[in-house]
Amino acid sequence: MSATPVTRETTMSATARIDPSCAPGGGTCFATADAVTSTLQIDATLGTDRSGQLLNRAERFVLGLRLTLALAALCLVAVASGVYFFLPAERGVADLVAGVGAALVAVPVFVEAWASLKHPSLDGISERLVALALIAAWATGDLMTAAILPIIMTIGHILEERSMLGSHEAISALTRLTEADVRRRRPGGGVEVVSGTNLRVGDLIELRAGERVPADGIVRQGASTLDLASLTGESVPVEVGEGNEAPAGAMNLDGLLLLEIIRTGEESTVGRIITLMRDAESSKPPLTRMLDKYAGQYMALVLLVAGGTWLISGSTPAMLAVLVASCPCALVLAAPATAVAAIAVAARHGILIKGSGFLENLADISSVIFDKTGTLTTGNLHLARVEPTEGADPTVLKRLGASLGAASNHPLSRAAAAAVPKEERLGLEDARELGGFGVTGMYEGEIVVMGRADWFERLGIAVPAPPAHVGPIAGVSRNGKFLGWLLFYDQLRSSASEAVQDLKGLGIEHMVLLTGDRAAVAHEVAAEIGVDEVWAEMLPEQKMDRVMREIKSGHRPMVVGDGINDTLALRAGAVGVAMGTQGSDIALASADLALMTNDLRRLGTCIRLSRRCRRTIAVNIVMGLGFTFGLVALAGFNVLGASAPIIAALLHNVSTFLGIGNSGRLLLFDETDAVAAATVSQTPVTT
Repeated sequence: MSATPVTRETTMSATARIDPSCAPGGGTCFATADAVTSTLQIDATLGTDRSGQLLNRAERFVLGLRLTLALAALCLVAVASGVYFFLPAERGVADLVAGVGAALVAVPVFVEAWASLKHPSLDGISERLVALALIAAWATGDLMTAAILPIIMTIGHILEERSMLGSHEAISALTRLTEADVRRRRPGGGVEVVSGTNLRVGDLIELRAGERVPADGIVRQGASTLDLASLTGESVPVEVGEGNEAPAGAMNLDGLLLLEIIRTGEESTVGRIITLMRDAESSKPPLTRMLDKYAGQYMALVLLVAGGTWLISGSTPAMLAVLVASCPCALVLAAPATAVAAIAVAARHGILIKGSGFLENLADISSVIFDKTGTLTTGNLHLARVEPTEGADPTVLKRLGASLGAASNHPLSRAAAAAVPKEERLGLEDARELGGFGVTGMYEGEIVVMGRADWFERLGIAVPAPPAHVGPIAGVSRNGKFLGWLLFYDQLRSSASEAVQDLKGLGIEHMVLLTGDRAAVAHEVAAEIGVDEVWAEMLPEQKMDRVMREIKSGHRPMVVGDGINDTLALRAGAVGVAMGTQGSDIALASADLALMTNDLRRLGTCIRLSRRCRRTIAVNIVMGLGFTFGLVALAGFNVLGASAPIIAALLHNVSTFLGIGNSGRLLLFDETDAVAAATVSQTPVTT
């Protein structure tokens, strides 16, 4: 079916929501692969520069202080134990030494517990419960328990932090990709060696074989092969020559290249990846937020159980064991540890996840909505021919189309611009893009327009019937007179059909093709890949409305697109997926995920990883709750004896590390070999 007509008000609304002044400059983005998946193999140093820093100075100081105090207290406990054993008559001295050790480790515990009262959360409950256990141990004179209990908990906490940091260290590895020295050409001649961090936009650098690209650049001279495995996960090198873009972090395998730097710092490929990864690792999954919501009720329940245990059994060690066993560390780490591991695995597969919450949303996807141009097709359009109207000059038609196309990043505009050398294009003024409609500008004081046929009708320009061409077309007008048509051809991605079949194998049967292209082209592409429902000639706001209708009908749609005209739809979907390698920056910013390769089979990988992630979180929660209930039951029935608090602390840490280890198993998830083994040839849709 095709879209119903829209009013001028709808058109103006769509235009207003997409600011034409925000047209991107053709930026691209790639995701990490080796750099991220090597996170557990990198021996990070916490004192890196701020761009790759994992802990700030204050956090490192507090963590180091707690570890130092815990080790000092452990030495004092060892001395006290020796006095108890070898000099029983000097019990007072032993109590004094144990008391000093207990005081050393009690200070940071109470400070953390007090801080958690200001910002209540499930994580802070552990500090409060340990603080209460310390107060009870001090009150009953059990100084050895008062010393040993926080030592065990502190050392366990630090080891947990170190385990989590091991999966965050990819940020440091990414930063180091572009820190090497490079040879920059001086404006007056000659070459100077500078750090890659000192490069500026417009600098010309020489890149030799075996060197990494320090910042995003365009090849101005030379030809070579780039290895993008550390960025996209693709093992096949890419040939580049003059005019091709070289992303930061890529390895130059052979040949000498002269690059002009076009993006540096946070605007570069690696810089944007680092920013998005920081956002992802700092976000809380929905499950963690839910547990935080009921933190107060959990604390009250634990205090009731501990008080009841003490009243019934009369055993202080049993009460202390209940408090310690109820520390929810395993529950707190159940989701974040899994999310961080999943983000690393996704990056290895060329998938950049911009928030861990979307990992759970992916598991519930019930339908997929595809854009066509640049998503199902390569978006590498080529101008087939021009068809001028009677009396129009075909050369002027072609040059006007190329000049207008140069002002836009849309695939069709880029193809029009590429058809005419830069020096032959016309000098336009005030050229701008209206997303989903076309491009306008001024030439010799007259308004020139390139865009869709229905747009000319809305502008009041008479348009002849479009030519019989199964492929994208665009019209060109000058001063209100229609000059003719530009006819293009595109290619279907070789992975499109396999991706659709893979998604159907995952139980997702409902798939929709939304496109601004003509119905004949859309139906041909849909028939070739196996999509039944087609909506053609769609404007950006119509795409968004169709996504909203999908949601209202009970589906949770994944929306896949790449252009400015997909931005509203990407934002409206349950999960938005942008084609990051050639998609617009606006689409990338609006999406929840970015495919950093052009292989659509990664969509199935996303969903399988999400479902695996959800199962892992569920196992962690069951394991954490099982250990907690089991320890509380053993402590409540006074089965653990006089050493109950110490045993509970040790087993509590065991349960936490089992959860982290189970999350680490997610790193074994690997579908890169299956994807890399497939052919990368393209199947033409039309010529």
